[in-house]
Amino acid sequence: MNPRFPPRSALRDFLESESAGGMLLIIAAILAMIVANSAFAEPYQHTIHAVTGPVLTDKLGPMTVHLWINDGLMAIFFLLVGLEIKREFVDGRLASWDRRRLPFIAAAAGMAVPAAIYMLFASGTQGLARGWAIPAATDIAFAMGVLALLGKRAPTSLKLFLVTVAIVDDMGAVAIIALFYTAKINLIALGAAAAILGVMFACNRSGMKHLGVYLTLFLLLWYAMLLSGVHATIAGVLAAMAIPFERTPGAPDSQHSPLHRLEHGLHPWVAFAIVPLFGFANAGVDVRGLGIDQIFAPLPLGIAAGLFVGKQIGIFGSVWLSVKLGIAGRLRGATWLQVYGVAMLCGIGFTMSLFIGGLAFPGEALLVEEAKIGILMGSLAAALTGFAILRLAPLHPEHGAVESESDAEITADGDVRDTSEGHG
Repeated sequence: MNPRFPPRSALRDFLESESAGGMLLIIAAILAMIVANSAFAEPYQHTIHAVTGPVLTDKLGPMTVHLWINDGLMAIFFLLVGLEIKREFVDGRLASWDRRRLPFIAAAAGMAVPAAIYMLFASGTQGLARGWAIPAATDIAFAMGVLALLGKRAPTSLKLFLVTVAIVDDMGAVAIIALFYTAKINLIALGAAAAILGVMFACNRSGMKHLGVYLTLFLLLWYAMLLSGVHATIAGVLAAMAIPFERTPGAPDSQHSPLHRLEHGLHPWVAFAIVPLFGFANAGVDVRGLGIDQIFAPLPLGIAAGLFVGKQIGIFGSVWLSVKLGIAGRLRGATWLQVYGVAMLCGIGFTMSLFIGGLAFPGEALLVEEAKIGILMGSLAAALTGFAILRLAPLHPEHGAVESESDAEITADGDVRDTSEGHG
């Protein structure tokens, strides 16, 4: 194998060449909306919420199809994303703090500004303030699915930037849920999760490379997180950090690296099964019977504005300011218009927003439905506008050279940023 042309990583394949996977996700979401608003709505809801397993935690009650998908299968998706993030942090494009700084700043601003905009709409109505975090998170599955449809038009630097921003603010959303929307945290279960994670890191340090051991511990970690009251999918990202990874600058996708083997093993299942199934189970919202007064009420308008307006202002504004102030460099091979398009895609809220909406207004069916409408409006507007911008935006003059270099370069030598002003 020529070390200058190593095999591509699983997530990079998913982002750059698996437009079929992204298309499946979009089709699944559209199909869910059609079914949920048709004569098949009742069978759809019955199937999604059918009891299929035991009571794993009293808080969730009997496990349903929906719970297995959202709390179970999506943990595997986050495991795959976590593996790629670890690769980039340890031996790749985000291997130093100066390269991480920009996505971290963008994620923080991309959570704070939407929450502030939501409060402008909702603060005047009693009881709505609890929904401040609904527009804070980006739905990484849907955002990456839309981005995948663009193929090679989207620079690699933007794709990695989107992944990092989405992961950071998703973890931030989980922290918000734990601090503000969790009535009771099971400290014993949380301690058990910490202990299991400690065992995983100890196995790594001792030289253990058998993936079966780590996957067994990952299952135990997932269950402990489920019992703790913290969203169980975060177990995927945490577990990925403990999977052994060999530094191989000449061939960063070495078959001897456990991280690489697991990454490529998970890829087809995640791209063509888990993510589309997730989209179908979560996008089906019944909007029949809702009047104009409900659609344009303060709650849905605040959420939609937070997602569509707040995300683009927070993320694009923080990136622009960071570059102008010299805090970070330009994203390599990307124009300012393309950066703006990706910032717009971060306004796709769906899953975590729907989840937080249910937690914010427990037992208030009307408010929960209004929240869903706001999430749908904001996410759809962000998805369509972001896709249109990225599809029509002129490519950076260095786009072809940068993408060719990205395919052939040694991963450790990659750079997410370009300190020159270049073309905007």
